Amino acid sequence: MSNSVIAVSGLRKAYKDKVVLDGIDLDVPAGTVFSLLGPNGAGKTTTVNVLTTLIKADGGTARVAGHDVAAEGALVRSVIGVTGQFAAVDDLLTGQENLELMADLHHLRAAEARQVVASLLARFDLAESAQQLASTYSGGMRRKLDLAMTLVSKPQIIFLDEPTTGLDPRSRRTMWGIVRELVAGGVTVFLTTQYLEEADQLADRIAVLDQGRLVAEGTPDELKRLVPGSHVRLRFADVAALDAAARVLAGSARDDQDLTLRVPSDGTSRSLRVLLNRLDEHMINADEVAVNTPDLDDVFLALTGHASTEAVAQ
Repeated sequence: MSNSVIAVSGLRKAYKDKVVLDGIDLDVPAGTVFSLLGPNGAGKTTTVNVLTTLIKADGGTARVAGHDVAAEGALVRSVIGVTGQFAAVDDLLTGQENLELMADLHHLRAAEARQVVASLLARFDLAESAQQLASTYSGGMRRKLDLAMTLVSKPQIIFLDEPTTGLDPRSRRTMWGIVRELVAGGVTVFLTTQYLEEADQLADRIAVLDQGRLVAEGTPDELKRLVPGSHVRLRFADVAALDAAARVLAGSARDDQDLTLRVPSDGTSRSLRVLLNRLDEHMINADEVAVNTPDLDDVFLALTGHASTEAVAQ
């Protein structure tokens, strides 16, 4: 793609006899969220480590913002920011001091550093706690501070390696809002996560990695369509209505206890309209109508053969 900011071809990495990345290809357009999903040990963090120049690949090519990660590491590092699942803040410094330290490391002039630090403290709702030691921060506050520190250098591309692991639902959604703001401002986000809802909410495109190989890639909706099982669930007031609907809707599955019919469907508004029109033609009323489509948990299970870490934990 002409606007690709991350381009990976045939990337390979092994540790002794264990192949971690087995020839993967990726293409990430600018100004989007690209999410890499996979179970523990699938190779997600290894991919991030290669793309951020922390480790070298054994084969293949990778370019970030047009720079070869193997030959032009310094240029790659100058345009990226990295936030991992463990916040890399200094507990002995205050929130403000952590940001000031990053500003010093990036050689910002004093006036610019003050402006950037103040802006980030306000943006991440950390101004009131700026003078408190980072050791007193909650998990969500630490993760926000870590991301704020990443933004001091105004990177074009941000790698978020499982950034919300261990956060409560409220803090996780706060981080989602911040990610959306970054992308709206033109930043590209490369996200690895075990939380399928997170990828579904944020990602423009998703790649599923399993045992070092990409097993699928597409938009969230495209991936969901890979898995059969979309259906319309109809609930009726009594057995007579259920019987009548079952005669009209051949191929449906009935549940007499719940007074429901499960009707196969592609999940589109057109198919739903056709279904309801058929009921109307026979003067049959459904008390409840629900469209059910496979979610990313179903996709994950179908593609990798096991449930996601998130699903197992529930």
